[in-house]
Amino acid sequence: MRVPKTPRRIHLLLCLFLFLSASFSNALAQAQQLDEASIIRRVDAVVKARFETVLSFTVLEHYAVYRDGDQSHPAAEMTVRTSYNKDTGKSYTILSHSGSGLIQHFVLESLLDSEKKVNEPGTREVSWFTSDNYEMKLKPGGVQQMDGRDCLAVSMNPRRKAPNMIEGTLWVDARDFSAVRIEGTSSKSPSLLTGPAHVMRQYLPVDGFPQAIHARAESDSALFGKTIVTIDYQNYEIKSRPAK
Repeated sequence: MRVPKTPRRIHLLLCLFLFLSASFSNALAQAQQLDEASIIRRVDAVVKARFETVLSFTVLEHYAVYRDGDQSHPAAEMTVRTSYNKDTGKSYTILSHSGSGLIQHFVLESLLDSEKKVNEPGTREVSWFTSDNYEMKLKPGGVQQMDGRDCLAVSMNPRRKAPNMIEGTLWVDARDFSAVRIEGTSSKSPSLLTGPAHVMRQYLPVDGFPQAIHARAESDSALFGKTIVTIDYQNYEIKSRPAK
C-alpha cells in the first residue's frame, strides 16, 4: 500500500509560504524606506527653493519676555523691524522697547545679535532644516493634524551641537512638505549660565513659502531664573525672484 506524501507537501508549502512572507516583508520595508527618503528629499528641496527664490523681505517682530511663571505681564518687550537680504543676511531696527533695561540688553539684544550672526552668508546654510544638517527620520503614525493642517512628523537629530540647532520634531505639510512647526530642545546651551532652551516655532505660507509667525523659547539661567521669550511676526513684505 502506497503512503501518501501529504506531510512532505505540507512542509514544502510551508517553506514556500515563509519564503514569500519574508520576501514581502523585505519589499515592504524597502518601499517604506524609499518613501521616507523621498519625503526627506522633498523637505530639502522646499528649504533650498525658498532660499533661491526669496531675495529679500521685511517683517515686524514683537518680542516679549516673561519671568517667574507670570505669562500675563512681560518683564520686557521690544518691537523690531527685521530686514533680510539674500546677499547680506539680516539687520534689525528697534522701533520700541519697554520694561527691564537689564533684560532688554542681556536677553533681547543678545538674541538679535545671535540671529544676525546665524543668518550671515556662508553661515546660515549650516542651520537649515535639511538632511545635510540633521539626521531626519519619518515618525510613525502617518498623516496627523498640527495647527489645523495635515502634516507628517519628522524626527530631527542635529549632526553637530549648537545653540541654534534643535533636537526634536519637525512637522511638514503632507501636500507640499513645507515646514509647519518645529519643536524640541537646543542641542547646546548658549552659555555656562544657561541650560538648553525648549523651543517652538510655527510657520504659515507667505507668497508660496513658509515664514515664521510665532516662536517661543523657555530656558533657565542663573541670572534670570526661568524665562520665556515669545516672538510674533507680522506684515511680511517679500521680494521674490521672477518665475522663469
